[in-house]
Amino acid sequence: MNLYDRDYVRDDEGAFAGGPTSMVTKLVVVNVAVYLVQILFFQHNPDQIIDLLGLQASLPRQPWKFYQLLTHGFLHDPNNIWHIIGNMAVLWFLGRDVEIIYGKRTFLQFYLSTIVLAGIGWVLFEQVMGSPQAVAVGASGGVTGVLVVFALHYPRRIVHLYFFIPIPIWVLATVFIAWDALSALQPGPGDNVAHSAHLAGAAFGFLFYRTRWQLGALWPSQWLKGLGRPKFKVHHPDDSEQDDDALKAEVDRILEKISNQGESSLSSRERRTLEDASRRYQKKGRR
Repeated sequence: MNLYDRDYVRDDEGAFAGGPTSMVTKLVVVNVAVYLVQILFFQHNPDQIIDLLGLQASLPRQPWKFYQLLTHGFLHDPNNIWHIIGNMAVLWFLGRDVEIIYGKRTFLQFYLSTIVLAGIGWVLFEQVMGSPQAVAVGASGGVTGVLVVFALHYPRRIVHLYFFIPIPIWVLATVFIAWDALSALQPGPGDNVAHSAHLAGAAFGFLFYRTRWQLGALWPSQWLKGLGRPKFKVHHPDDSEQDDDALKAEVDRILEKISNQGESSLSSRERRTLEDASRRYQKKGRR
């Protein structure tokens, strides 16, 4: 069994998923860049970009604006910086471990699918509740899906609520989902949180964990033939590669550490070991 056969590291592009070019890093950068555009270029008329790219509850009557199901997930409230900070913090601290499990491409498909399906769930809920003028922005639906997948893989992982209250991640996820469910049914005065989007994102996160299904599965397979193939081949060691035993043992130890303590617990030396092993297996796969 080589590096890419392991559940902890299955990167479709053959690079260590927790490195500086991880998909999570790119998503955070894109979200921050869009937020800067919002506050720098639309500060005098913030509703202009939100009306264009935010998700309108009236979407069923304006189906040509279907793109809003995706674009709303990259906008945030320009008047509340904690909106984007909270979403990006959860995506950064939990998303990297999830990406390590599934790889860059699958993680991106999962994240974007969750945003779209969370948006659909929110629109349907607003239609039922009779709020056709509502508008939703934010990555919360996708981030909630990431939270659920992380909690299902690492239920006993301890996180620190508000940076100092230790709590198992399964408890935190359960509390958040229960709060969203209660708040969606009985919203408080001035509550402008899209609880139904969170619940839809959580539901899809559970579905993805159980089946790995995402919206890309609806795309005709013949259209994708020959596209996006991995840049490596699965490598099966033979008798001439016994010298790699030490490296494999070290990789196993590091991956077990990721499983128990998270990607952030790795030292710089351990990261380099994984990256070196990744490159070595790639080279052998191309022979």
